[in-house]
Amino acid sequence: MALDLSMPILVVDDYKTMIRIIRNLLKQLGFQDIDDAADGSEALAKLNERKYGLVISDWNMEPMTGYELLKQVRGNPALEAIPFIMVTAEAKSENVVAAKKAGVNNYIVKPFNAQTLKDKIEAVFA
Repeated sequence: MALDLSMPILVVDDYKTMIRIIRNLLKQLGFQDIDDAADGSEALAKLNERKYGLVISDWNMEPMTGYELLKQVRGNPALEAIPFIMVTAEAKSENVVAAKKAGVNNYIVKPFNAQTLKDKIEAVFA
């Protein structure tokens, strides 16, 4: 299946520099419609306002973590089908297992490059 480069993507991270990095990587891959949120609760509000084709969220944020956001998204029938990629600086296996159990579609460990991001997104939509 070809990736829909026009789909809106929501990038969630409390670190503005990381949002800028991910946004630039997505643009390198050809994506144009990219929104961002500073934490899980802001992301949830945006998810309820607009239909996104993909969520890329950091794990570690305050006050609502990416993991809590994932559980909220998967628990909401209107949002549960949105593909969700978790980004984290920690490759702890228990986090990966917890995220998988909560319904994450893919997992990226920082630091990563455009090719890694592309591979992870393609795997989600394969």
